[in-house]
Amino acid sequence: MGAIKGTRVVRDGRNGTLGRPNPAARVFVGVMFTAFAAPFVPLVLASFSFTWHWPDLVPTQWLWDVRGTTPFPVGWAYLFSPVSRLGAAFANTVAIGIVVAAVTLAIGLPAAHVLARYDFRAKGVAEFFLLLPIIVPQVSVGIGMLLLFMRLGLFRTYPGIVLAHLVPALPYGVRILTAVFQNLDPGYEDVARTLGADRLARLRHVTLPLIARGMATAGLFAFLISTNVFLLTFLISGGRIATLPTMLFSHIESGGPLDATTAGLVLIVSMPGLLFLLIADRVSGLGLSVQSPAGGGRLEGSA
Repeated sequence: MGAIKGTRVVRDGRNGTLGRPNPAARVFVGVMFTAFAAPFVPLVLASFSFTWHWPDLVPTQWLWDVRGTTPFPVGWAYLFSPVSRLGAAFANTVAIGIVVAAVTLAIGLPAAHVLARYDFRAKGVAEFFLLLPIIVPQVSVGIGMLLLFMRLGLFRTYPGIVLAHLVPALPYGVRILTAVFQNLDPGYEDVARTLGADRLARLRHVTLPLIARGMATAGLFAFLISTNVFLLTFLISGGRIATLPTMLFSHIESGGPLDATTAGLVLIVSMPGLLFLLIADRVSGLGLSVQSPAGGGRLEGSA
């Protein structure tokens, strides 16, 4: 065990030599950015508008023009008032997403390790059943889970919602982590074994640092899927536990025109995923994974 303490994964960060992008690449990046940002432009305008009718390109009346004249708060004033219960829905969405991401990693890591490193007779069957929640319509899965959870006492509970969100999130997490383990050179673990590291030490000092980026990606996908699940949340919560998707649906189910409140809520619904994406990119950008010599990562050890 003394030898493994001298073994470490060198975190070099993103220090690769990259050339300057050519004009075609810049145009491509600009087009992609425009395609991503364009849908948010009318949403931002609508979130600050009070009157916006077709075919006007911009609102004819803004929220600040009618401030203090409406009998009730509208737009952002309503969303940030206690009446909207936005804070509770946002907290539920983020908390449930974090728990789903953590459980996905806890279950997905050992499952992916087995699928990537071992061959067994029922391996194809196991991989097929992992894809079933993605193939089968969510309404079929949701109704079946609803009937089961009502008998198990999980209906209208947070654990029930977490279990429901694991149905679409876990297959993606396992698939991502399986690809990570398949691309991981087992030679690094063999070196640690020859230095006297037991299984737990190899996992802590070698394997986990090597797959940190893959874990961040799998956790990100699980979190994003959880924050966007509406149907399963609505069925299992029975409308009692509000999340951002269920709150958004309650505003758009009437089929009326897009108002400032709904537009602002759409922007808020996008925030958890964007924030978590920035955090995950910050974490994965530390260069925790060991790559080929060109990537700069390497394993060092001392006796």
